[in-house]
Amino acid sequence: QNFYVPGIVAFLIMLITLLFTSMAIIREKETGTMEQLIVTPMRPFELILGKTIPYIIIAQAQMAMVTAFAMFWFDVPMKGSAPLLFGAACLFLLSTLGIGLFISTISATQQQAMMTTFFFILPFFMLSGFVFPIENMPSPVQWFTYLNPLRYFLVIIRGVFLKGIGFPILWPQFAALAALGLLVFGGAVSRFKKRLD
Repeated sequence: QNFYVPGIVAFLIMLITLLFTSMAIIREKETGTMEQLIVTPMRPFELILGKTIPYIIIAQAQMAMVTAFAMFWFDVPMKGSAPLLFGAACLFLLSTLGIGLFISTISATQQQAMMTTFFFILPFFMLSGFVFPIENMPSPVQWFTYLNPLRYFLVIIRGVFLKGIGFPILWPQFAALAALGLLVFGGAVSRFKKRLD
């Protein structure tokens, strides 16, 4: 349970944020309020921030709740720094929210957005090292795991929970999460700008 419960914490955060965010913009399109948002003086980036900030707050609250549940119900030790863990969660959310927004911009209906989200969730889960060690996967598959933000967040969350290691050891995972998050979120923003033009 010490090995799997921290991984479940990471997976739940990814699942909730992907599902919620993928519905964020497409819901506006289906209800007919997107045109009203387009003609407001808000810039596209401000509109996206307004759509994502509530989900960041929800995800951090969920992170706190599930972490407390893991510690007090499953007796998983928290040997490391909680602020470091929540900082890593913020970087992880950049990627998941960016992917969710990208799905929302390319989907035509909420059902299509939900199905596309589940299309992303399964490979993320299988290629994260949550169940199967990445070292045991075929070499071509291992290269794909480097594009998976859940892979890096699992290393961080298990390292903080079980080993108490800090940023000097985990900085490669933080750097990878930051790079992936900025790339994915930036791509979602640019895609949304094209839809507004």
